[in-house]
Amino acid sequence: MQAAAALNQYRSTSEVPQDIRWMNAAALALVGVVVCMLIASGLSKLTRLPYFNLQRVQLEGDLSRNNVATVRANIVPRMDGGFFSVDLSRARDVFEAVPWVRKAVVRRVWPNELRVVLEEHRPAAYWHHEDRDDQLVNTFGEVFDANLGDVEDEHLPTLEAPANPESRDAALMLNMLHRLTPVLKPLGDIETLKLTERGSWSVVLDNDAVVELGRGGEEEVLARTARFVHTLPQLQRQYAAPLSYADLRYPEGYAVKMRGLTTLNVPNGKSKPTQSSTR
Repeated sequence: MQAAAALNQYRSTSEVPQDIRWMNAAALALVGVVVCMLIASGLSKLTRLPYFNLQRVQLEGDLSRNNVATVRANIVPRMDGGFFSVDLSRARDVFEAVPWVRKAVVRRVWPNELRVVLEEHRPAAYWHHEDRDDQLVNTFGEVFDANLGDVEDEHLPTLEAPANPESRDAALMLNMLHRLTPVLKPLGDIETLKLTERGSWSVVLDNDAVVELGRGGEEEVLARTARFVHTLPQLQRQYAAPLSYADLRYPEGYAVKMRGLTTLNVPNGKSKPTQSSTR
């Protein structure tokens, strides 16, 4: 009786030895690892079943430059993996490499389909600079490559960039084009907008008139241009000839050349030329 009491007292007052607890924990961990490996192996085999092979790629979006059937025929064979293993990032890159595609959003649709929403570039202007062949600028001010023959009937203006343009230059020039267009509309449509390395702007209109707008911030250039457009009709009432060339880079006026006439230096707000010379 005394031995049994002593044993019960030992069990109630003492903890399980440390080494036994570690062995139990190790055994449980090992069992857990084995179970996880079995589950992973089963899932891996399950995901490779033919049932989960990609069987359909659904293309959506407003596609006008690309034929859906052609895109699907060219892209689908390059899609590796099944529903679970397909790399969505790589799939997006593959679709965005298609000419005229600006953005692709790719997602899985259970159990064996990919749904792709494509957004095409909408061209806003030609992009020209001396460092490479001409490209296009979309409505977001992004430069992209495309077959220029696809837009030859759209009469797009040209943005002539300085050498070694920065990535933001296209958006800057497109914004200036949009702001200048209504200002210069009384004189004609803008065929070419040019920005030099020194930050000087100029335009060529659809009637071949050239207007040197000069340097400065957008508001300064726009105000200078608006003053010129406002005062030019007064000059043309005295010299009835189409505009050939205008230089707005003078601090207090501008110089103009009318077709068939000499160059006239005109102060701002005045209709009568103060000086004339040949150019």
